[in-house]
Amino acid sequence: MSRVAIVTGGTRGIGEAISVALKKAGYNVAANYAGNEQRAKAFHETTGVAIYKWDVADFDQCVAGAAKIAADLGPVDVVVNNAGVTHDGTMRRMERAGWDHVMDINLGGCFNMCKAVWESMLARNFGRIVNIGSINGQAGQYGQVNYAAAKSGIHGFTKALAQEGAPKGITVNAIAPGYVDTDMVAAVPTHVLEKIVARIPVGRLGRADEIARGVLFLVADEAGFVTGSTMSINGGQHMY
Repeated sequence: MSRVAIVTGGTRGIGEAISVALKKAGYNVAANYAGNEQRAKAFHETTGVAIYKWDVADFDQCVAGAAKIAADLGPVDVVVNNAGVTHDGTMRRMERAGWDHVMDINLGGCFNMCKAVWESMLARNFGRIVNIGSINGQAGQYGQVNYAAAKSGIHGFTKALAQEGAPKGITVNAIAPGYVDTDMVAAVPTHVLEKIVARIPVGRLGRADEIARGVLFLVADEAGFVTGSTMSINGGQHMY
């Protein structure tokens, strides 16, 4: 029986690439989404991946969503916390609502989804959790105090939870993508994007499927000795 995987924000961008890669690798994938009904349905029709709608910022919805997937597909073995948003602005301009919105989805969503599957993973002595962070959570970024804080929080969250899961066969890792050719990056003004690419040693944006390859490595049954780690996939833009 194939392992069951949930990918949050799994119908677009990096999440879409992860969902497709997992399906091709034999996983039984459930792709979560919060809005854009038309895009999600098109994704399902094209890929055959099951789709489930809920808001990862809402704890009760996460619990219900994970339970529904477990009932439909079987116990959840893999969670990829990919759902994320931006609400950029300098400190002078950012309002508390913009801070809360990004923190609740990007970081709060990780807690909600892990909590929703944790007891089941403990009971079965197996689990694979991958949290999608960001280069901007490692290095910071002007005008993104909320996003950088949330993504940086993911890296600390990952290390702490990994220590809890290790004795029970549950690994918890993170991936920190650099700038990837997705809708989110496409929204960056051209002149700004050109400056960003100029700082990437490999000389280009990343591809979503390159992030998905990292996920496939970390969720494999054979990756049980890798936990509490952050895999940076950023073309050499940030090294430490």
